[in-house]
Amino acid sequence: MGRLIISSFEDFEDRIGSVLGSSKYFTINQEQVNKFAEATLDHQWIHTDPERAAQESPFGTAIAHGYLTLSLVPYLWEQILEVQNLKMMVNYGIEALRFNQPVPVGTQVKLHATLKSAVNLRGINKIEVDVKLEIKDHKKPAFSAILVFLYHFND
Repeated sequence: MGRLIISSFEDFEDRIGSVLGSSKYFTINQEQVNKFAEATLDHQWIHTDPERAAQESPFGTAIAHGYLTLSLVPYLWEQILEVQNLKMMVNYGIEALRFNQPVPVGTQVKLHATLKSAVNLRGINKIEVDVKLEIKDHKKPAFSAILVFLYHFND
């Protein structure tokens, strides 16, 4: 299934309460975790030392940073939705974010999105999307949240 195409506020409005779609699976590897640790200065051993994590961590392996999983949203979101006729999009906020389950390094994740609301604020479209980051073969998602975007369409 291809990406959902949105070209106007009305396209969003027509889909309130509907599933927008899911991304493809993405594998989080140790190299990516290490690069994220470098970029964020978060070198906690449960992320960056697989040998120690295997022996001492309650998870039995190294896990991805929670914020690394969150930072995948733009890449995964783009697989779900193609917005045309767009002047600009702004990431406005994240509400009710919960990191529900650790993501073991080497596992696959995918984003699921449902449109919660769409409000036209004098030409700026505030879109709220319920998302869950699924971990393949796990019951609980890595995280759940409400993403808030501002979409500015061309007139």
